[in-house]
Amino acid sequence: MASPFDVLGIDPDADDETVEDAYRARVKEAHPDHGGSVREFQTVRKAYERIRDGYDAADHAEETADPEVPEEAEREALDPDETRIQYLDYEVVQEKGWQLTDDDLFEKAAEAGLGTEEFGEFVIGSKQTLLEAAEDHGLVWPYACRGGACTNCAVAVVEGEMPMSSNHILPSSMTDRGIRLSCLTAPTSQEAKIVFNVKHLPGLDDLRLPLSRFNRAELDD
Repeated sequence: MASPFDVLGIDPDADDETVEDAYRARVKEAHPDHGGSVREFQTVRKAYERIRDGYDAADHAEETADPEVPEEAEREALDPDETRIQYLDYEVVQEKGWQLTDDDLFEKAAEAGLGTEEFGEFVIGSKQTLLEAAEDHGLVWPYACRGGACTNCAVAVVEGEMPMSSNHILPSSMTDRGIRLSCLTAPTSQEAKIVFNVKHLPGLDDLRLPLSRFNRAELDD
């Protein structure tokens, strides 16, 4: 898992001046107007804020230690109207040379030492869309219109049932492959696995919107 020091590309014992210089350089690189993304920009900003708030070398050592993965039996029991979502970033799939159709996709991800921003799980309750639940758990997933008029928030459902409340943009060739819009999607099965950030898949890229005014407002805070 990448620590704030890893995100900024500095040593845990870096002085304040080095931290400031590294932040300025990284936040410029990560900004969407300079070829980065909203997700990357916010990751860099959060890393800087954590260091500024007192994150130190001891925290770095603890956070970057190999985590203990809980046994299946130790997982929290679900209420009847809840769904456990396992998620994976499509950028990781591409970087690793994996395929969405790999039977062991999530098993490989579990063994890859990924951070929670890239791979993990959360529980979603009733009356929540997938995008809302992800944001409630502190995750930053792509979106633009939040109303089903673009594919910026598209996800691939690898396992589980996840219908959309409406669909005016995705062709049947996409929905048949499990592509959904996270702003309109709510699971109906108790377990589901999804790959988010698939907006650049062939057939989806042309349906995206530019960086939204909502995203820009967050960047300018």
